[in-house]
Amino acid sequence: MLSKCLLTSAVLAFALAVTSAAFAGAKDYVFEPVKAEVKKGDDVTVAVRLKHKTTGKPVTDAVIVQTRIDMGPDGMGEMASPLTAVPSTEPGVYAFKTDLSMAGRWLLNIAAKVQGEPETIVGKITFRVTK
Repeated sequence: MLSKCLLTSAVLAFALAVTSAAFAGAKDYVFEPVKAEVKKGDDVTVAVRLKHKTTGKPVTDAVIVQTRIDMGPDGMGEMASPLTAVPSTEPGVYAFKTDLSMAGRWLLNIAAKVQGEPETIVGKITFRVTK
């Protein structure tokens, strides 16, 4: 009877572990700035790292589906700057060239799809731009 109870408990624990892994979701990922401070100018590179929170491992196969960078902590539509994706040599790092015309805080809004995740991963990263 005791061994049957232990076996049932083990099967239940395994089922819960598999179920929670299958429903990881967008909240289990985070975008972080590679360098939070950059100098203003034309063709400035801003880069973010996408990590899985639980494992701390970089996510290398994400597809970036949306980007936008604006002046200010909340984004000011009239001070948006275009972004162009550029290759990165680091795993899980997604880099972009942009023109940052003024010193201050710039907000990068980014969205990505990760293989096996039904939800879109969304990030808001602030860069401090200096003279």
